[in-house]
Amino acid sequence: MNSESRSDIYAAAGVDITAGYKAVELMKQHIARTITSGVASDVGGFGGLFELDTEGMKKPVLVSGTDGVGTKLKIAFLMDRHDTVGIDCVAMCVNDIICCGAKPLFFLDYIACGKNYPEKIADIVKGVCEGCVQSGAALIGGETAEMPGFYPVDEYDLAGFAVGVVDKEKIIDNKKMVPGDVIIALPSSGVHSNGFSLVRKVFDVENIDIKAPVKELGGKSLGEVLLAPTKIYVKPVLALREEVNIKGISHITGGGFYENIPRSIPDGLGALIERSSVRVLPIFDLLAKTGNISTRDMFNTFNMGVGMSIVVPKDEAEKALEILKANGEDAYVIGSIIESKDKITIR
Repeated sequence: MNSESRSDIYAAAGVDITAGYKAVELMKQHIARTITSGVASDVGGFGGLFELDTEGMKKPVLVSGTDGVGTKLKIAFLMDRHDTVGIDCVAMCVNDIICCGAKPLFFLDYIACGKNYPEKIADIVKGVCEGCVQSGAALIGGETAEMPGFYPVDEYDLAGFAVGVVDKEKIIDNKKMVPGDVIIALPSSGVHSNGFSLVRKVFDVENIDIKAPVKELGGKSLGEVLLAPTKIYVKPVLALREEVNIKGISHITGGGFYENIPRSIPDGLGALIERSSVRVLPIFDLLAKTGNISTRDMFNTFNMGVGMSIVVPKDEAEKALEILKANGEDAYVIGSIIESKDKITIR
């Protein structure tokens, strides 16, 4: 900790520099878990350094993704639990870049808060580090901005970005997709980190006891289920990429099936999704019932229990399922690729 740097007049304005130093000290033990062979700098510098190893690659391509946690943070505030939203932040970025086959290399976060409570900031970063460990990325830097008068003292925002790499000839695109290819679902852990403005409105979370057990959720509380961190699919997908011809991947985020699955489908083809095959989680049934939300709107807003979809050749589908299950994913088939003017049909 830098004992030389302290400004009483800045502290009087609401910014405690020393709290920032303490937060960094508290988070270092978590950051140490994420260190990989490419990390070439310590936390605390003006820039995070990473040495890129391109051995075995003919033409390495860097892939980046950025996102935040959104209004799911309101659930963390209500639950007063802050060690999981960092996983969401990492997941939203690395799950995006894995869609083109990129291996995440490093991550940086940005936390803006009304007041810097070092223990709370360290908890947030603990979650970020857990997400990095799950995805094989190193946390090589970040920023905590104390912004009194801009954010309430007990609230914060969290965002970040990831950088990965893929050999150009191994980039996953949809150019070789054909009718008959199979669509595989990777289950989600819940609502993930999308659609929470609607979730909060439907359940009126600020005015109910979200810590009370809910029968429809197997006795778990609404807050517990909603706060479940976004699943990270990096390692299973990288394992699958090594043995199966992946023709397309969609990360099912805001906009649900209707917005995200078509993003990996070429013109002239469409995804035919069998509604009865989708293993809808109880939280989505409760959402639809409580909010009187149509099935179309549910599939156009939420992941419905499918966090990622992967298109593979029909003759490799069984092998793909075996590989994914061997890597901890209870994957299953939800549809196929057909000739169609409509990019997606759910029947």
